Amino acid sequence: MNKTIYLAGGCFWGTAHLFSLVPGVVSATAGYANSIVENPSYKLVCTGITNAAETVMVVYNDQKVSLSSLLSLYFRSIDPLSINRQGGDIGTQYRTGIYYTDSADSAVIESQIAALQTHYDKPIAVEHSPLINFYPAEEYHQDYLYKNPDGYCHVDPILFREAREIGKP
Repeated sequence: MNKTIYLAGGCFWGTAHLFSLVPGVVSATAGYANSIVENPSYKLVCTGITNAAETVMVVYNDQKVSLSSLLSLYFRSIDPLSINRQGGDIGTQYRTGIYYTDSADSAVIESQIAALQTHYDKPIAVEHSPLINFYPAEEYHQDYLYKNPDGYCHVDPILFREAREIGKP
């Protein structure tokens, strides 16, 4: 059965690419979550007035990959203590967050955040809440790192290799 989770991990180019590599992920769509402006443009999101977070809608087959496995990879792809910044990107649109549409996912998310918190003295800065809205980003943002293999990406390239191996014996 296909399920969906929304992951904000800074610039959506690397996050979308990372999750597109995971066996069992059906699609990874770059977009904007929880905007106070309907269907915002990238230019408008960059102003900070939309309150949108660059987010990736991850559709996955839960018979092939678990939400826990996806979240484990997600937490390794971000700095979970950083507020409104990942890599060289700074601004509210680059905040980290996990947004869900299935309330059953909340317990899994909270459990993983609690486990992660045991490794840090400072509080985890990852938002987690129900999704309010999601608008796909402009076409040039979709599959960006496939189209531009040398494009900017804050995600450690080692994780790309590891993503391909999730769930394999």
